[in-house]
Order: sequence, then structure tokens, then C-alpha cells
Amino acid sequence: MNTTTTVTPLVEVRGLHTFYGNSHVLHGVDLQIAPGETLALLGRNGVGKSTTIRSLLGLTPPRSGEVRIRGENLTGSAAHKVIRRGIGYVPEGRGMFPSLTVRESLVMAARPGLDGRRDWDLERVLATFPRLAERFSHLTGNLSGGEQQMVAIGRALMTNPELMILDEATEGLAPLIRKEIWDVIRLIKASGIATLVVDKHVNVLLDLTDRSMIMVKGRVLYDGPSQELKGQPEILQTHIGL
Repeated sequence: MNTTTTVTPLVEVRGLHTFYGNSHVLHGVDLQIAPGETLALLGRNGVGKSTTIRSLLGLTPPRSGEVRIRGENLTGSAAHKVIRRGIGYVPEGRGMFPSLTVRESLVMAARPGLDGRRDWDLERVLATFPRLAERFSHLTGNLSGGEQQMVAIGRALMTNPELMILDEATEGLAPLIRKEIWDVIRLIKASGIATLVVDKHVNVLLDLTDRSMIMVKGRVLYDGPSQELKGQPEILQTHIGL
């Protein structure tokens, strides 16, 4: 008797073609993320990594292709509807509301997960980022870049997501702050939340993630286990420059 069960992907993207005006940016991108899986999206600047994320989320709708979240076809849906299906998003640039305090930024985002879970509440976020407890009443516009990134991650966690998407997770941060952010991403992974991470620190990502995808000129060139990619330095050198 065949006892194999098929797990519905948390995210399934098929054949995305996305344009900015007349500029054809994504050329048939396919992407899958399983529940609890950690995926690195790699490639040089301008190859379509952020556009892939924006197309998935409905921020830059694809001209053709399909986006499914837990099997539900959300192609062309508004971004807030897609994100409400269990996605926590940490955008490039952090997306702060500078006139809100740390407390307001976190509490504003709070909601239970799709199954009613409230694993990530204000107390847990502040325990994860003690620096935010010290800056609790400060305006986010007055925080350092590292502190703002902590707010952005904490804000996404307060939605109790099933998938965290982090675009340029440690861009512009000092080494000690970068290490702290990586440690938190490892904690998120260990908690069973799936993650999609874009970052320039490829060696860290290869150690951290289950799977990696390399994009070149709007197409997926490589999709496979991160540990296997570590053993193919010629691919990394040719397409990422390591």
C-alpha cells in the first residue's frame, strides 16, 4: 500500500511574468516553499529578487502566472489579502512609520495566526529584542538602522505568520547587529515558521537555509539544497561573484 502523502506547499508560484512599464523583469519564475522550510533567494543586484517577492505579495502584480497560498489562488489579489493569509513581511528599507513609537509599531500589527495561535506577543518580541524594551517609548524615526530592523522583524512576528519574508535582512547594518539579526532568523526557523530570505551575505544564508534559488536576469537558474550549492563554488562565482 502506498502511504506517501502530498503536502500542499505553503506558497506556490508558477510562471510569473512581471513588467515595470515596458521592461520585462520576471521571465517565467517558479517558486515553492513548504511549511517550515527556509529558502534563500540569491543573485546579483537587479536580477529580479525583490520583484519576485513583490509579485508574490501582490505589490507588483504579475502580467501572467499564478500565485497560490496554501492552495488558494490569490493571483491578482490585493497585497493586504495575500499577507493576511499568514505572511509576515520585512521589506527592504524596513518600512517604518517614523511618527509611531516602538510600542505603537508593534501593537498595531498584533493579531493571532490563521489557526488562532498567539505564540508571538509583545512580551516575547521584547524578550527577543531587549534593545526594543529600552527604546519602548521612542519614535521609530529616531532609532538606529539596526533598531529599526528589529522593529520591522518584531512587527512581522506580531502577526503570528506561517511564512516570514525578509528582503535584504541585514543591509547596511554593523557586524554585531547583523549577527543578532541572523540569530533571530535562526530562532524563527527553529520555531517552525517558514522563511524566505534575500541578503548579500551568501555564505551565512547557505549555512542557515534548507534550500537556495539563484536568479539570473529574471529567471531561476538554480533551485536545490543549500548544502549542495556550497559544494559548487563555480556556480557561486559565475552567478553571484563569490
